[in-house]
Amino acid sequence: MSADQQGSLLLKRQLAELTKHPTEGFSAGLIDDENLLKWELMVVGPPGHFLRGRLVQGALVFPKEYPQRPPKMRFISEFWHPNVHKDGEVCIFYSS
Repeated sequence: MSADQQGSLLLKRQLAELTKHPTEGFSAGLIDDENLLKWELMVVGPPGHFLRGRLVQGALVFPKEYPQRPPKMRFISEFWHPNVHKDGEVCIFYSS
């Protein structure tokens, strides 16, 4: 089995797990059912958090080399956070 196939299987399992066992205030799913590498997500800010009660939307793009390389995450909703760039991209440190 190739690394690409292993990554696809892992993403399918993770998506199934999120669907089977949802987490309150969080949802994620495919943007397009034909593309396993592009996900959308929604988070409701928890009590006591600066985003409390606010619906925050984002997107994840997984590389073909996943899980050896991290996904890129971008928030669509605007807010300030030191690890979120002005365009919504989240700073995820990657070291090769």
